[in-house]
Amino acid sequence: MKKKKDKSDDVKLSQVILESAYEIAAKLKVQETFIIMSEQLMEDSKQFLSQIKKMNALLIVRGEEQMEKLSKKSLKVISIPDVSLTRMGQIKMSVMMALSSGMIKQGDKIVCVTGVNAMGSSDTVVVIDTSKEFEILSSTNLIDISAWVRPDVFESVLTLAVELANQGREGRAVGTIFVLGDEEKVLQLSRQIIINPFKGYSEEELSIHEPKLKEAIKEFSVIDGAFLVRSDGVLLTAGRHLNASAEGASLPQGLGSRHMAAAGITSLTDAISIVISESTGSVRIYKKGNIFMEIERPATGP
Repeated sequence: MKKKKDKSDDVKLSQVILESAYEIAAKLKVQETFIIMSEQLMEDSKQFLSQIKKMNALLIVRGEEQMEKLSKKSLKVISIPDVSLTRMGQIKMSVMMALSSGMIKQGDKIVCVTGVNAMGSSDTVVVIDTSKEFEILSSTNLIDISAWVRPDVFESVLTLAVELANQGREGRAVGTIFVLGDEEKVLQLSRQIIINPFKGYSEEELSIHEPKLKEAIKEFSVIDGAFLVRSDGVLLTAGRHLNASAEGASLPQGLGSRHMAAAGITSLTDAISIVISESTGSVRIYKKGNIFMEIERPATGP
């Protein structure tokens, strides 16, 4: 008869992993340590808080509610979407959020502690050197996101895209494009293929941080064309056909017209594009005509 797994085993494993990460970080003199907390560890977080503070680690949590709760305890905290992500997907999201907020930069070394949320423990330590090519980025160079788009705007759109990729809409897979920044040039290189459903609303109502707008975007995500978001977070339009060509872009085989359009518009403008693949559920970020990062949807389970 198979022995039932003891909850304390998960806690012990996580404790060993955290101690190992602390030793690695100290020996390598890393610039930042990411601790990605599972729901189980959140329940038992009291016994880990002192160690996390000692490590001066960046705590990664799921959703804004947990972020607000733990940030009050003088911890460095950022949130990632509360959706199903692989271990590497969690790390990629954490790296993107840290990049957009300026917490890390080119050349930094990072130690990441993570695990599968459903397992209830941390079981993996990954060391990342951003000065070299590594699995996190599809590009060999980091980009300064804040130079083109406000960090909070980028984070909101990326979170929305990952949620859509995981959840779809009414049981259907969704594929769409979000184009952020350099809006005047993007408008010149694109055209409406439907009447703009967001025309006539106030800028406050069209803020990408507005919960009602996010729900509206999810509703319109099934239509053809791209969403165009101004660099300050105002949604300008949906259903936009991108005319730019992706000539010269180096893209993996098998990517369709949506990805070619995203690569094309970023090769001719200073915009950033975030693309949801309808067939795979992956989210790809484009800059300067090439894929910067890909966040894969888990094949099964959380």
